[in-house]
Amino acid sequence: MQRRIKTTARGFTLIEVLVAFMIFGLIGVISSQLLSQTLSAQDDLSDRGTRLNDIHRAMQIIQRDVMQLVDRPIRDQYGDTQRSLLIGTDGIIEFSRGGWRNPLQLPRAEVQRVGYLIQDNKLLRGYWPVLDRAQDTEPAYQTLLTEIEQLEFFALDASGNEYTFWPVPGANPSDPSTALAGILMRIDVPPFGVIERIWEVPSV
Repeated sequence: MQRRIKTTARGFTLIEVLVAFMIFGLIGVISSQLLSQTLSAQDDLSDRGTRLNDIHRAMQIIQRDVMQLVDRPIRDQYGDTQRSLLIGTDGIIEFSRGGWRNPLQLPRAEVQRVGYLIQDNKLLRGYWPVLDRAQDTEPAYQTLLTEIEQLEFFALDASGNEYTFWPVPGANPSDPSTALAGILMRIDVPPFGVIERIWEVPSV
């Protein structure tokens, strides 16, 4: 006589189902956090890359101007003669530079007066349409960088001394040891901190 073996199908208990849901939930939360952190890190890297490109472009513009510094004094809006290079204790620099391109062959000089300053945490480049100004001559400004903490320019003489202003009162212009040899710029650019550049310039 053949006996039948009765089997009973066993399913998941409620506790097992809840534990499984909890594990899947934890995996989902962890995965979401990892994805969020990855995307955030990617955005930070992208922002830093854009910031570095902006800084590099600004440094190239400043270097192009400084390396073309020429000995061309000007007359300001009051008719007073101003030296080719002026550096103030407020961090402002102003100088004459050559190489001003004139593709339209306009009736103007190839020498341009430019200046750099910080205003509202922005690095601005100013330039004048003429060298010798009238009382109503105003510079045009372009923003090179934003979110700037500090900007300083220094004149360097042939002996390596730094000056927070130029020209130096009382200095002997014929003394080669105190002649202008370079320009130093220090700029505080978050999030990278202080960036320093030194450019050698012709004596003016």
